Amino acid sequence: MVRILFVCHGNICRSPMAEFVMRDMVKKAGLETRVEADSAATSYEEIGNPVYPPAKRELQRHGIGCAGHAARHMEKLDYARYDYLIGMDQYNLRNMARICGGDPEGKIALLMSFTGSDAIVDDPWYTGRFSEVYDQIEAGCAALLEHIKASDLRRSR
Repeated sequence: MVRILFVCHGNICRSPMAEFVMRDMVKKAGLETRVEADSAATSYEEIGNPVYPPAKRELQRHGIGCAGHAARHMEKLDYARYDYLIGMDQYNLRNMARICGGDPEGKIALLMSFTGSDAIVDDPWYTGRFSEVYDQIEAGCAALLEHIKASDLRRSR
């Protein structure tokens, strides 16, 4: 099983959007028993909260549900639990490395790096650009899933 943890500041916009987009892609690819996605926050301020309503509406607009989500804080143990720890911006990456005590196995990456870009996924909490963020997340998740299929899943056959 390949395990992915998507991480953003509060775990109510970008990282849960990525979690549920990836789950949808994994299901459509018939890989539910081989790839798992989850999400977490680097801050404590939104712990327990559901997906932010505009993010939820954007997911619904694409036929993707997000029921049952409750924001949680990333833990040091997540480094051992997950194969990929995916942040949305440089701030997330710094906080993830701090929480995990570094990145000795090279598991921490920027989502858009899988598309060949060093772009960040801006926080729509501040920008209000949920549709643009969805498009970036969809592209990043598709590229990450292709990477996983070409490397991790091919090795585990």
